[in-house]
Amino acid sequence: MHVLFLTDNFPPEVNAPASRTFEHCREWVKAGHTVTVVTCAPNFPKGKVFDGYRNKLWQTETVEGIRVIRVWSYITANEGFLRRVLDYQSYMLSAIVASVFVRKVDLIIGTSPQFFTACAAYVVSRYKFRPYIFELRDLWPESIKAVGAMKNERAIRFLEWIEMFLYRKAAKVVSVTRSFKDILVRRGIDGGKIEVITNGVDISQFKPRPKDPELTAKLGMTGKFVAGYIGTHGLAHGLETLLEAAERLRGQDFVFLFLGDGARKEALKQMAAEKKLDNVVFIDSVSKADVARYWSLLDVSVIHLKKTDLFTTVIPSKLFESMGMGLPVLHGVEGESADIVREEGAGIPFEPENADELCAALQRLKSNPAELDEFRARCLKGAQNYDRTNLALRMMKILENTVARR
Repeated sequence: MHVLFLTDNFPPEVNAPASRTFEHCREWVKAGHTVTVVTCAPNFPKGKVFDGYRNKLWQTETVEGIRVIRVWSYITANEGFLRRVLDYQSYMLSAIVASVFVRKVDLIIGTSPQFFTACAAYVVSRYKFRPYIFELRDLWPESIKAVGAMKNERAIRFLEWIEMFLYRKAAKVVSVTRSFKDILVRRGIDGGKIEVITNGVDISQFKPRPKDPELTAKLGMTGKFVAGYIGTHGLAHGLETLLEAAERLRGQDFVFLFLGDGARKEALKQMAAEKKLDNVVFIDSVSKADVARYWSLLDVSVIHLKKTDLFTTVIPSKLFESMGMGLPVLHGVEGESADIVREEGAGIPFEPENADELCAALQRLKSNPAELDEFRARCLKGAQNYDRTNLALRMMKILENTVARR
């Protein structure tokens, strides 16, 4: 089977879509299948092309057996809605053209969060006369409405029409949450064509390790209880709540580590400076190989999204990475992901945007080492249920069955 996978994020980018796509494709290649990925020059989230790459019409490489074709796109920082849409659309057009030159394809996959990649997958499936699968990672445009990035009702209705069209035309929709599947079924999509493959963790990479002594000393964290947020600093994440908690816990041997980039990063740094928060450390994104070193610094992982109904349907992928590292989670997201935290005993859910509850949870774990150790053990046990290799093989069976039915 030859899978053509369209995605605008791929390593060396280190965000969740890039990691999921790479780790799935790697397992499919190991199983004997051929995989071609059409993506763009790595640039997320700063909108700057990574060293060693150029934003040109066509460049190829092989990554652990995966053929990777990188195409030109309009590159911009992860800020400004219209510029981001131009970014998405330019990749869509380049991917459609580039896919013409990929021969003997059996199946096309287009992955969100934004659905212009799925638009490209649909077009390619039409001219290649092959089925396409919509991998649903986010409800878009619903998510841009939730953060207030778009308010033109006519434009939103048009995007929603395209969204529903793409669901109907897909041979399969592979959703990352059960909640997304339930929503699509209520909107009239046949539940029989929707499969759920959650995000997971590469437990060979994300596993317990002692605190890195060099980084601990360098960042002034020796003897501190470290709460960390690792991921995108975007409009949806509401990280101001973590800064409020840091302000209230100042002088109590807590340190808050923020690692990553995003549209709100500079504003958050400015806010911390204005509040003179000496217990907050900001680190820019690091390579995937170095991420685990920074995870090791944490005593607890903080996951947070704004308080809105849409985010009750999402499962942040960093939840599984935290579990794989054996790090208890303070989980400021309601809904399906909070249910996982409770079911696995992986940490303490708290109300989104409630700094008081976050502070109380931090103080509770800092003062109760036995409970902290219990959460660590439960995290490691629960991570086995979300082993990325097993999830990739489950999705591979869906792809194989789809091709067989054709």
